[in-house]
Amino acid sequence: QVQFVESGGGLVQPGGSLRLSCVASGTEFSHVPMGWYRQAPGNQRELIAHVGVERLTNYDDSVKGRFTISRDNAKKTVTLQMNHLKPEDTAIYYCNAPGWASQGKFWGQGTQVSVSP
Repeated sequence: QVQFVESGGGLVQPGGSLRLSCVASGTEFSHVPMGWYRQAPGNQRELIAHVGVERLTNYDDSVKGRFTISRDNAKKTVTLQMNHLKPEDTAIYYCNAPGWASQGKFWGQGTQVSVSP
């Protein structure tokens, strides 16, 4: 069974940084494109960063230049480095493979990020 476990969230002041990690199990991780998603209260879950199997990355405009996604295939881990955090980044953050995410499969518990003075 595929499983993703997210960690690293917390409460941080505006302008601060956090590093989120996601550990995968039950899949050939190196063959799977991965993404970080977030869901703010009252909003739909959205894809904000993507890393392909060749490590090419893409970002939503809202996080471009502030967030960096990376992957370590040996550790089956995908990481999201978040800098210059803003209050509007407050959300629950999840990782998933876009192919499974679109089918509503294998969502983890997520990790809460709160940005507040």
